[in-house]
Amino acid sequence: MRKKILTGLILAFLLPLATFAWGPNGHRITAEIAWLHLTPQARKAITNILGRESLAMIANWPDFIKSDTTHQYDHTSKWHYLDFPGNIDRAKFDELLNAANDENLYTQTQAMIKELKNRNLPKDKQRFALTFLVHMMGDMHQPLHVGRDEDMGGNKIAVMWFDKPSNLHKVWDEQLIDFQQLSYTEYTKALDIASAAEIKTIQQGSIADWMFDSHQLSDKVYAYTQPDAKLSYRYNYVFVKDLNQQLLKGGLRLAAILNNIYK
Repeated sequence: MRKKILTGLILAFLLPLATFAWGPNGHRITAEIAWLHLTPQARKAITNILGRESLAMIANWPDFIKSDTTHQYDHTSKWHYLDFPGNIDRAKFDELLNAANDENLYTQTQAMIKELKNRNLPKDKQRFALTFLVHMMGDMHQPLHVGRDEDMGGNKIAVMWFDKPSNLHKVWDEQLIDFQQLSYTEYTKALDIASAAEIKTIQQGSIADWMFDSHQLSDKVYAYTQPDAKLSYRYNYVFVKDLNQQLLKGGLRLAAILNNIYK
């Protein structure tokens, strides 16, 4: 087991950053915030599944397996996102969301929750479902994972990030987070300062509500960011509050889901 864990950690550092969503730190931040807001019952259940591994350290596995040469996980590639047209109202959003009945971020988040509520599920399948749920809740709060299909969630929108070629999706996946120059534990400590009332408000609503919230932020991102734009300090100033809110929301909402599963 220790050898397997070590191999996974080595793989994590060798894989190119462009394969990640939110970037490694983003997913670890949301997972760590969630852990800090779990009930004792939820922590006990999760520890029974993961052993000594933490939520933060499993959070990026669904991205790491994109490099798996056996292709046994290829079917999960669509679980990371769900695209929508821009500037749609809630009624149209719900119509499109409910019509998207294939395997996607929305349907599979619900599927993993359902699996984890099955107490007879074998432990390896519990681990798989838990790992993907942690990861997908992070993806859900990266606004370009509920962005637009025509540009692949910003992947086709070329920009410059501090004079280096990039794309809009990558800026939001990792470069804005990395620009803060904090470890995931430092970042978690900086963000996890919401009051009890604020936490309660953030945790209210449904998965559909939370995805619409992220999609609305994606409209703001698209409206502000022009193709071939030169992004740097000003861009960080405009969006850092939104970035931090999304990381915090992802963690607190993940905690709410896990606490409900393991109540």
